[in-house]
Amino acid sequence: MAVRARGQGAIGLASAPTAGTLVGQGATEYLVLLAVVLIVALVSVALLGFFPGMASDSQIAQSQAYWQSVQPIAVSDLVASLHTSYGTYNFTEASFKVKNTGAYPLQITKLLSANGTISQTYCGGYCPPGNSSSTVVFANSPFFKLAPGEERLLGYQLIFGNIPSTEITFDLAGGGLAAQSKCQNESNRGALSVDRFGFEYVAYIEGQQVTKREVGAKPLIVKCR
Repeated sequence: MAVRARGQGAIGLASAPTAGTLVGQGATEYLVLLAVVLIVALVSVALLGFFPGMASDSQIAQSQAYWQSVQPIAVSDLVASLHTSYGTYNFTEASFKVKNTGAYPLQITKLLSANGTISQTYCGGYCPPGNSSSTVVFANSPFFKLAPGEERLLGYQLIFGNIPSTEITFDLAGGGLAAQSKCQNESNRGALSVDRFGFEYVAYIEGQQVTKREVGAKPLIVKCR
């Protein structure tokens, strides 16, 4: 009886998992879970559009909703395109409406981005009313003065239709604004994404002129056509 008991005890001990086995299984399961989490994170990053030249539909929708509601200068009807008219020199061109959603008249004097500003633009024969040369200086142009509720369409006539030409480009080398991603080419159009986009403007408040800035809390994003 004693021998049988010892034999049974020996078999029971041999079949039970050891501490080392449990540790090994736990480590393997942890690595598998970690790999799954990393894969999900990479897919999420791709879908959210953090890779250059890409932006998700949700990002674009959020950007448009935000900029349409900003005060005192809202932005809507945004279109972007790759401009290749000057041989090998390519740049991104944008067209958009700006609207005075505030309570006072204002004069836009600059367009802003994270790494650059512009205070004038080229209009090349299609200048807005009130301009006699091929350069529009924002601060001096009646076209950039908006009464409450008034809006203007900024852009380039040769690309975006029959509008006064106020060429808004995104290329620092060509005197444009900085952008985090720009239009690519015909096979991979990408998206225009501009961080810290905004305006410097003069507000006419009760007979006084006050210079202010409006810088977006969200990037300005649009798919390139």
